[in-house]
Parts: sequence; structure tokens; C-alpha cells
Amino acid sequence: MEFKINSKVLEKLLSKIIPAVPTRTPMPILENFLFEIKDGSLMVSATDLEIALRSSINVTSDKNVKMVIPARLLYDIVRSLNDAMVNFSVDGKGKIKISTDKGVYSLSYSPSEDFPEIPSVSKEKEVIINGTDLKKALDQTSFAMSKEDMRPAMTGTLFEFAKEGLRFVTTDGHRLVKFINKSFLSDVQEQYIVPERAISVLIKSIGDQDVKIYLSKTYASFIINELEFISRLIGEKYPSYNSVIPLENENLLTVNRAELLSAIKRMMLFSTSNSKQVKFSITDNSLEVSAEDIDHGSDAKEAIVCEYKGEPMDIGFNTTYVNDILSHIEGDQITFKLHSPTKAGIIEPIKKEDNEEVMMLLMPVRLNN
Repeated sequence: MEFKINSKVLEKLLSKIIPAVPTRTPMPILENFLFEIKDGSLMVSATDLEIALRSSINVTSDKNVKMVIPARLLYDIVRSLNDAMVNFSVDGKGKIKISTDKGVYSLSYSPSEDFPEIPSVSKEKEVIINGTDLKKALDQTSFAMSKEDMRPAMTGTLFEFAKEGLRFVTTDGHRLVKFINKSFLSDVQEQYIVPERAISVLIKSIGDQDVKIYLSKTYASFIINELEFISRLIGEKYPSYNSVIPLENENLLTVNRAELLSAIKRMMLFSTSNSKQVKFSITDNSLEVSAEDIDHGSDAKEAIVCEYKGEPMDIGFNTTYVNDILSHIEGDQITFKLHSPTKAGIIEPIKKEDNEEVMMLLMPVRLNN
């Protein structure tokens, strides 16, 4: 049995599927691509049992075949080839020959029977969202997912359908991000939690084209052109995040985002490795940020021009968390809405986009006396 395909076309296809191939697994079968040729179409699939990727292209073939091929070896071979037509010859005895005008390369393949079945997701609930909009929502929220397995729901991104729009929410208990795309209004409130690994692969797979999303109780499917990305969902209830968002943060600090971010990066060099603490000393239109590393006897402080309406306040934050928020929020000018040194602060951009809303919450840390 033989089929032919251009090396660069195959490389592009395999590069989309390889993220689902696990690097280490107790199940060696998962380290393979599933190749299925049927009626002139080649479908390539891979899975680590949590996520799955599959896509297809047309090929010139004389028969139908289904087999599993070592993923990384094949991908590396194809990537190393020049732009050329590649002929695949399957001998039916566990060997496959890859030949070009320059050489012949032989590797083993296995029967497909032991390869896990890729889940199929019901097409009943469909959401179509522009890829640029989806990528923006995920880029601005994904950094705040929890790395702790104690509360599994917080290790993913919440997709919440509501009357005000499609909400994307992440939190690790120290910070919380809520991004609302107001284009999707839903009469029925529904929650789906997509795991961190799936989010990281999804962000890299999205372009500017529309993405079709299909959702069930246990799986989500994302269709991006010819690529289908399937992820297992986290089957937990998401924490009641609205209960931690303060309603009375009347002290308003407005500051240039890039200027504060630059200062925070310098404060990170001086904050103690344990506490990673930066102190905001805020008075009338004056913000002083300072950090001290007692262990090494170093300290730093900077004055930043700002606008401030409220009572003078000293409040401490974790420099890493402030850096993350300032790196992911958009806009030249941002506002910190504060209540007291022990209550969560809210950070928002001054300039609001018509169809979206973003809010970032940050818990303070106790200042060293």
C-alpha cells in the first residue's frame, strides 16, 4: 500500500498534532500518531487521554489503512526533509518506507487496535467566536490559574455563559481575573472548566479565524479550520468568585501602566525572596513604590506620578503577582481601586472596549514593620 504527500504539507499538519503527544507516559501507545487513510483522505490524531488533536488532508492513495507510527521520530524525519514529494510505502508486516528523490528511510509501525478512541463531542451546543477575541480572553486570564491540585477547579479556566456575556474567570486565591465578552448573551447560566494544559495548547493553536466550540458535560471540542482540539473538562464546581470581589473600594489610584511595570521589575530585584513584597505608599497624587531585601542588606524606592483620590495608604503586594497583572492588562492608564491595606484591590484599564470588560483582583500582603 502506498500514498504520496508533499513534505512541507505533512510537516504543517504534524506540527498541529504533536502538542497532544505526551513526552513521558506509562502507556507507550500514546507516543504515536494514529494514521487513518480512507477514500483519499489522511486523518492524523494524537492524544494523552486529557487532550486530543486531529486533522486531515487529501492524499493520493491506492488503499485504505489504519496504523500507529512513532510520533516524534516521524515528525523529526519530515521536518528535516527539503520541500519535496514524499512516498510512503506500507509493507503490511510492520514496516513503513519513506522515500524521496534523495533517500529512503524505514521505520516500524503498529496496528491501531490498542490506540485509545478519540472522544466525540455532541454538536448540540455550538458557540462560534472569533479567534482573535478568544485568544485575547485567554491571554488576559490564563496566567492566574492555580498551580495547586488541592482545589482542581481552580487549576483551569472557567467558561461561564450568562446574561451579560461569556465570562472567562481564573483565580489562584491570591489574584482573580474576570474577562467578559459581551457578544455572547445566554438566558441559561452554564459553567465549563477547561484545564490549564488544554488552555496552553489552545492559545498556540488559535489564529484570527472563527473557532467553533462544542460543549458537553465531560468534554469540549474546538474546531479551528481543519483542526479539531478536544479536551476533557474539570468535573468540579467553580468557587463562588463573585463573593470575594469587593464592592466598596472608594480610593482610586490612576497610574501609567508601563511606568509602574518598569518600576515593579526593578523592585523584584530588591524584594526578599520569601515574601517578594513591594510597598505602595500613596498620598495626594504621589505613589512611592519600595522594596527591601533584609537578608542581603539592599533596598530600593521610586516615586511615580499618579492621580489619587482617597485617604493616604501604605499597602503591600507580591511583586510577582503585580508584575503578572501589569503584563497582561491592556491600556496606557490603569486604575487601582483600593479600600484598606487588608482588603483586595481591583485593577482595571481606564479605556474600556465596547464589547468587553476586564477586571483583575489582587490580594494584599502584610507589610513588614
